[in-house]
Amino acid sequence: MPQKVIITCAVTGAIHTPSMSPHLPVTPAEIAEAAIGAAEAGAAVVHLHARDPETGKPDQTPEAFEPFLKVVKQGCDAVVNITTGGSPFMTVEERVKPAETFAPELASLNMGSINFGLYPMLERFKEFEHAWEREHLENSRDLVFRNSFEQIEYVLRTLSETGTRFEFECYDIAHLYNLAHFADRGLVKPPFFVQSVFGILGGIGAHEEDVAHMKRTADRLFGKDYQWSVLGAGKNQMRVASLAVAMGGNLRVGLEDSLWGGPGRLAQSNAEQVTLARGIVEGLGLEIASADEAREMLALKGGDKVAF
Repeated sequence: MPQKVIITCAVTGAIHTPSMSPHLPVTPAEIAEAAIGAAEAGAAVVHLHARDPETGKPDQTPEAFEPFLKVVKQGCDAVVNITTGGSPFMTVEERVKPAETFAPELASLNMGSINFGLYPMLERFKEFEHAWEREHLENSRDLVFRNSFEQIEYVLRTLSETGTRFEFECYDIAHLYNLAHFADRGLVKPPFFVQSVFGILGGIGAHEEDVAHMKRTADRLFGKDYQWSVLGAGKNQMRVASLAVAMGGNLRVGLEDSLWGGPGRLAQSNAEQVTLARGIVEGLGLEIASADEAREMLALKGGDKVAF
């Protein structure tokens, strides 16, 4: 029988700003509600960032995560994945602190440095409620999202002691080779959860050949020792997801990656995108993985061994 498909939902992120969509979760209550709603719709994993509840600015302090982590854990059985990406404007020490504090089952880990261009969104969004929003986009013209070998190793060593495993975010082919390098050194152990990111300006594109190239390279490097998942940024979200699921992969959706529910139509919630993703999976004759099935597929420590 084919393996079941893990749906991850990234509910808010640090890319989109509150003025872009009234449906973007900002407050702890909104983030918790979005995560629980996504789980109820079929997401086995929820990927979480925190924001300042007044301005919506990304906030990577443990104090910003604490109000919603227990609520999410008590409200659903989904695997909680805490970002170590945070925002490209933060230091690695800032970015890793919430996962270090709360020892989740999963934490994201960016596997290399890239240019990270968000400024094209200024062509679409003109009015902003908070001053930081325009600056956030404008400043990405000269932004390198720095994830050096030293920084990656710092995150690996800091979190591996707690039993946290990783969602390895690979924005380009070189990032797969970086993961293979750390595997060769024994700093990471299979099964690897590889999240291929398509369509961010500065990373690999979202053409179907890009998707196939990423899969072929990961197959060659990791064989059967990994679970492959994809996310497509913006308008690429569901198309890339469909390609990956048809190729035997898993998928990630959520308002971190795309604000859209269809052409020119904002998604009303994260759960709406999860429902669309579930339709893709089931339309291909496959089944979605439950949270516990995802835990088994990814060799996670279990929700009873986290520090929240």
